[in-house]
Amino acid sequence: MDEPTNPIRLLIAIGALILICGALALARSVFAPVAFAIFIIAIVWPVQRGLQAVLPKVLACAISVVGTAAIILAFGSLITWGFGRVVRSVISDATRLQGLYAQTADWLETHGIVLAGLWAEHFNIPWLLRLLPELTSRFNSTSTFLFVILIYVILGLLEVEDVARKLSAGGARGFGQVLLAGSARTAGKLRRFMLVRTLMSLMTGALVWAFVAMMGLDLALEWGVIAFVLNYIPVIGPLIATVFPTLYAMAQFASWQTALLVFVCLNLIQFLVGSYLEPRVAGNALAMSPFIVLFAVFFWTFLWGLSGAFIGVPIVIAILTICDQHPSSRWIADLLGAPRDRTDEARTPLRQPRN
Repeated sequence: MDEPTNPIRLLIAIGALILICGALALARSVFAPVAFAIFIIAIVWPVQRGLQAVLPKVLACAISVVGTAAIILAFGSLITWGFGRVVRSVISDATRLQGLYAQTADWLETHGIVLAGLWAEHFNIPWLLRLLPELTSRFNSTSTFLFVILIYVILGLLEVEDVARKLSAGGARGFGQVLLAGSARTAGKLRRFMLVRTLMSLMTGALVWAFVAMMGLDLALEWGVIAFVLNYIPVIGPLIATVFPTLYAMAQFASWQTALLVFVCLNLIQFLVGSYLEPRVAGNALAMSPFIVLFAVFFWTFLWGLSGAFIGVPIVIAILTICDQHPSSRWIADLLGAPRDRTDEARTPLRQPRN
């Protein structure tokens, strides 16, 4: 009697998943700050725990939040400085760039390729200047988004221990214990993920700076900083950090051969660091199917925009880690994660994580 109901259950599960995704997209202004706040709490909690061992909890929380805000502000300042310098350089040389664009369009037209009228009509200096107010508006909305996140972080850091006690009160075999153990392991993985990503981003930025300087491309330091910051956004960030310098090289050197060389070498740097070094430094604990990583980035970008591109992979790490804590859902972690020896700690009894 159970077998005929399986398709119905599958349809119900698919329908529920679609409704959840729709709710996440429609209420992105509610769920996205919460997701980022939980991610930051997982990263900052060891610092908070160490501080509140010698300081009052509220003072320790204030120090942790101020430090977090300072780091976020530093990254925001770096990316604003880098792109600001590039934009100012482009605007100051906009007349020559527009002439180069016209020459390229004419050359393409002689070979049977006609650019869209929209580009031909709007690629000019006023069009570039009209982008500035829109960028300013986006920066203002980002500031509000970050402020809401910090409020959630403050409240969350003060309640971590209380929530842990409530979850553990359900007994070692309850759902609360599974969630508690999964959350502890997820936090450890996310901290390792950010440490590895920071090291790889520093290496990527340094290599991009060295290569661009060797090529004689202007704004070498700026391109290195942009590559460093954008490397925190999987797939999309490295793509932007590769395409923009290539277009700039095309404009500066007026040579498609040089631009092609820049494009190939920058992609080689991204490939060596992201696909060769990073998996070996991160280890098997953070390994995921490349398809899942790519899907996570584009799926969460579709739901939450650029912020989803950053948080998508950590969300998948959290889901797989929690699924790995219970036998009924462990197959999901086995299917989407890396092959592992099941004699490791994931098979051991659940343990009470330290608060």
